[in-house]
Amino acid sequence: MTYIPKNMNHYAHAAMNLINMDSENRVVLNVGGIRHETYKATLKKIPATRLSRLTEALANYDPILNEYFFDRHPGVFAQVLNYYRTGKLHYPTDVCGPLFEEELEFWGLDSNQVEPCCWMTYTQHRDTQETLAVLDRLDLDTEKPSEEELARKFGFEEDYYKGTISWWQEMKPRIWSLFDEPYSSNAAKTIGVVSVFFICISILSFCLKTHPDMRVPIVHNVTVKTANGSAAWFLDKSMTNAHIAFFYIECVCNAWFTFEILVRFISSPNKCEFLKSSVNIIDYIATLSFYIDLVLQRFASHLENADILEFFSIIRIMRLFKLTRHSSGLKILIQTFRASAKELTLLVFFLVLGIVIFASLVYYAERIQPNPHNDFNSIPLGLWWALVTMTTVGYGDMAPKTYIGMFVGALCALAGVLTIALPVPVIVSNFAMYYSHTQARAKLPKKRRRVLPVEQPRQARLPGERAPGGVSGCGTPGSGPHSGPMGSGGTGPRRMNNKTKDLVSPKSDMAFSFD
Repeated sequence: MTYIPKNMNHYAHAAMNLINMDSENRVVLNVGGIRHETYKATLKKIPATRLSRLTEALANYDPILNEYFFDRHPGVFAQVLNYYRTGKLHYPTDVCGPLFEEELEFWGLDSNQVEPCCWMTYTQHRDTQETLAVLDRLDLDTEKPSEEELARKFGFEEDYYKGTISWWQEMKPRIWSLFDEPYSSNAAKTIGVVSVFFICISILSFCLKTHPDMRVPIVHNVTVKTANGSAAWFLDKSMTNAHIAFFYIECVCNAWFTFEILVRFISSPNKCEFLKSSVNIIDYIATLSFYIDLVLQRFASHLENADILEFFSIIRIMRLFKLTRHSSGLKILIQTFRASAKELTLLVFFLVLGIVIFASLVYYAERIQPNPHNDFNSIPLGLWWALVTMTTVGYGDMAPKTYIGMFVGALCALAGVLTIALPVPVIVSNFAMYYSHTQARAKLPKKRRRVLPVEQPRQARLPGERAPGGVSGCGTPGSGPHSGPMGSGGTGPRRMNNKTKDLVSPKSDMAFSFD
């Protein structure tokens, strides 16, 4: 018989007490089927969160397994639990940003506590959401909207639900889609082709009528007296006008533009937004300039400076921006310049700074040595040279002649190359980002399956037994499987009373409980 000292029994009893105390201080969390074990004191480090308020009265506590069950993403929870342990919240790269935000919101944590090392990766989804919102405003989708969406867009949603739509309310969206949405139907594509044809013909006519071979001279018969007193005459070409054919071409083109503007304005869903649109402003100003030109030619052609008035007709070239309605690439390009406004402003600032500095330097550098052929008589002339040099154009009309001036010119050229090259990658990346998202949206399936919210099945109970949430059955009042704000978010019933056994029928998923 082995003798065991009393102090050894004391040590063993103390060790058992420590083990029991340690097990009581630990908690088991089953998240998405993966069990995590930690200390209760660890979960108390971040107060006012879901895990800091765990009690055995919650519906997602299983007394048999002695664990809390949460039907949430297990990968994100690993980082959440690590945040409680270390006080540092890191972003897992294998999940999407919105999912990570939803999980943090469920656990009651602030997403702004993400560590700086993961912040850029974590906030990429916000940039993506902003990009998608911009593409939504650009209206690049070619999917045909439903009748309900059209009724909401054109403001007769109530009449649509009542079934009292008039013939004009029915025709208005069709007319609008014909003239403003080129990819909505084959007829809209035809009208879009006609519109592009008239735009190209108008621009081509505007350019060709300035060619000398396309102009007709205006000849006057001038009579003069000779030295012997007899009369003589000769033909004098005072000016030239464009051929009459260009006038008829412009009349036909502007008749189409006028008709298109009126139809689109009448059938537009929002008149104010139509008038404020930049492309529409260019359209009706360019069309109005044609009629103003006709009036001036009729009543002001006798003025000496009447040709200056033709300068305002240059706005008709701006009709090229109407092509953005027919090309998503042009819309993306314009949006790229809008998104890169800060970089372009920075580029202009550094260019102006460099132009002023190098213009001043080359002016004084050319005056240090004797230089009889000095092209830089003033700093304003040097500004033109610095602009041409920094933009790497180099007309060659002005060039430094001294060695110091040549050195300044070399520095100016190098500074210009670096200044222009720095913001270019940012602009290219913005265009690639918008273009890639546009291509991805175009490849998305038109009809996507919806996920319906399914209520978890409840346990079937014998007659006379209280339902969950009462004073008997599954514990404390309000602790049933579907009650309490601290539930598991749709985890279903997992708690069982200690005296309850579940018998599952082989033909059904319904569980019967017997006391």
